[in-house]
Amino acid sequence: MSLLNSRKMAILVGGGPAPGINSVICAATIRGELEGCEVLGLQDGFQWIMKGRTDRVVRLTTQTISRIHFRGGSFIGIARANPTTDPALLRQTAETLSRLGVSRLITIGGDDTAFSAMKLAEYTKGALRVVHVPKTIDNDLALPPSVDTFGYQTARHAGVNTIKNIMVDAHTTHRWFFIIAMGRKAGHLALGMGKAAGATLTLIPEEFGDGPIRLRSIVDTLVGAIVKRLATGRPDGVAIIAEGVVLGIAPEDLEQLEDVERDAHGHLRIAEVNIGEILKKEVQTELGKLGLKSTVVAKNIGYELRCADPVPFDMEYTRDLGYCAAKYLVEGGSSVVITMQGGVFVPIPFEEMIDPKTGRTRVRNVDITSTRYAIARRYMIRLRRDDFENEEWTARMASVCGLDVAAFRERFEPLVAAEAPALSLLHAQEA
Repeated sequence: MSLLNSRKMAILVGGGPAPGINSVICAATIRGELEGCEVLGLQDGFQWIMKGRTDRVVRLTTQTISRIHFRGGSFIGIARANPTTDPALLRQTAETLSRLGVSRLITIGGDDTAFSAMKLAEYTKGALRVVHVPKTIDNDLALPPSVDTFGYQTARHAGVNTIKNIMVDAHTTHRWFFIIAMGRKAGHLALGMGKAAGATLTLIPEEFGDGPIRLRSIVDTLVGAIVKRLATGRPDGVAIIAEGVVLGIAPEDLEQLEDVERDAHGHLRIAEVNIGEILKKEVQTELGKLGLKSTVVAKNIGYELRCADPVPFDMEYTRDLGYCAAKYLVEGGSSVVITMQGGVFVPIPFEEMIDPKTGRTRVRNVDITSTRYAIARRYMIRLRRDDFENEEWTARMASVCGLDVAAFRERFEPLVAAEAPALSLLHAQEA
């Protein structure tokens, strides 16, 4: 490939939508043009170029992208097409870009797109310069703890507005809502929305440890929260549950359930499990055994967040990322993830993003040992260790569900066994 003298720069978007994509495209296009580059938009991610097609390419200019930074979605489309699944597809991708005369490529996406960008850079051995701009509302790319992926803040903002209205409905109608939030690998979005909105409680996969999650533990946590809420005189509540929780549930627990979608071989379709409806049914069943009745509504939110118009934070943030992506490529850089850390451009080499155990892009999980998480837990209304240290209060909760104290403890006290020690800020300062 003899592309080093080419002045063509291409941009593509992979994965799922996230607020701020258009701002990256806009900023990168303007910077690229000012640097003397012809900028191309590759429609629908890798989908067409990995098949050798060059007819789904549009010229991007300052005029054509004017004002798109205000809008959600992707001006050049998006797709989850993955050229790394087959060496022939990776080769075809590189050859198609060569035929287009592209010497510089900006990929915008999450962990899978980052991995594809890295492999494409490796395959072309420097003939194609590639940088990646990290995007996901899940906020789970392995960036430093203080660095959000773009789109997260807007998605959280939009989600909190939705949850706020649902909380009013819950209080007005005396219902419980189980809200399933996006986040298949980590609970950042669920926790961010739940904590900001002041939801009754939030469940994330990280809190259940590395082993299989027992469905009974999740159900009892929710039942315990409802009982505790009733003991305070409130029949309503809102629980935020990260969708990644279902991926950790022991398969044998789900296999026993009815009305769960299965494939042609009878195997459970984990990805298709409607965890909200399952939890609603199981919780109501357990409440019934305790002589309690509560109206529960299951609701998924996520798709309505992904294409929201970006808030100013994400508009500014993505403008910085787009500028740096284009500028870094023009100056001869390649094979990095573009980040802004404390207002300073910091390129992260592709290889530093890879988990040596899996060979895939590392995932950033919620740090459940952090002060941020500890504070979130303190404001949740769910069973805690100190609920069982006050005999009068324990008896009051037990009476709500018609159990004696011993039976109540036997049923619910195991839920707090792994609870972290009480937060001590003075101790942390001394340490």
